[in-house]
Amino acid sequence: MLRQAQGRSRWVLPAALLALAGCVVLGAAIGPAGIAPGDVAAVIGAHVLGFDSGVDAATDVIVWDIRLPRVLLAGLVGASLGVSGAAYQGVFRNPLADPYLLGVASGAGLAATVVIVLEVPLDYGRVSVITLAAFAGALAAVVLAYALARIAGHTPTTTLILAGVALSSIAVSLISYLMLVNRESSLTILNWLLGGFNNAGWYRMWYILPYALPAAAFIYLHGRVLNVLQLDEHQARQLGVNVERTRALLLLAASLAAAAAVAVAGIVGFVGLVAPHAVRMIAGPDYRRLLPLVAVAGACFMILADIGARTLVRPGEVPVGVITAVFGAPFFLYLLRRQKKAFF
Repeated sequence: MLRQAQGRSRWVLPAALLALAGCVVLGAAIGPAGIAPGDVAAVIGAHVLGFDSGVDAATDVIVWDIRLPRVLLAGLVGASLGVSGAAYQGVFRNPLADPYLLGVASGAGLAATVVIVLEVPLDYGRVSVITLAAFAGALAAVVLAYALARIAGHTPTTTLILAGVALSSIAVSLISYLMLVNRESSLTILNWLLGGFNNAGWYRMWYILPYALPAAAFIYLHGRVLNVLQLDEHQARQLGVNVERTRALLLLAASLAAAAAVAVAGIVGFVGLVAPHAVRMIAGPDYRRLLPLVAVAGACFMILADIGARTLVRPGEVPVGVITAVFGAPFFLYLLRRQKKAFF
């Protein structure tokens, strides 16, 4: 079975990258002003390689300045959540773990809610206050969960999960209270919580790239260690792994990537839960091959979900979190049913 997975993985990554390129072109082509995929490729080629695209200026602006930043931002968010989810599942050895397990989503949501309720200016030029607040809230929730779970120099996995669940419940309760007493801001809060890429632009890449790229690289470089962590802790220590330290660093990196994704896109569920499962079924459980494929799968899933979010209802948009839930939840139930002997 392992040899079959290794054989499949040789062609899976090139095929996945080809699919991702197709998703990017498709995402930039679909919209109120329909643009041929060939023109999209010509615009991208012109800006990257410097040759004449042959398309009119309006098409160039629509593709390069409006749609492509949104598509790439969606891809980055999907890739970050996918890799983060795979790391969480590997560290906790639990296929139901996701990037929001330690309170990333609820911490970001509470901080964003406070900013909206206080009616402070949401943007200073290209600096988004709500994005910075959400990022800080997400990281604060993870650090607090880890601090609360630490007992006598150790952080038991069960205690850490319970601390994350408790903090998430508190944050959700506070968000509900703030929405209840600030009804005029409820719609704005709800739209942010459900996620979206309405304000995408090239400059917003800097809200996620400096955090998600190093975090994803760190997780990828620990692919072999994640494989070792699938053994019990005693065996992992015998193989030279400092389980406590490694687990803390991997969780910090995974939380950093998830926090950056939530800060720019809101709370988008199921990507970090479903993408690792789907890839694991095709490429096998080896994290060294799994992680890059999960990044590509998460990016493709999010780009396609965003296409649905901005085309299903016109004029207007559906929050992208609704789309990922509609498609992600049934797929996750299918995965659970297919693997029920392992889960139950």
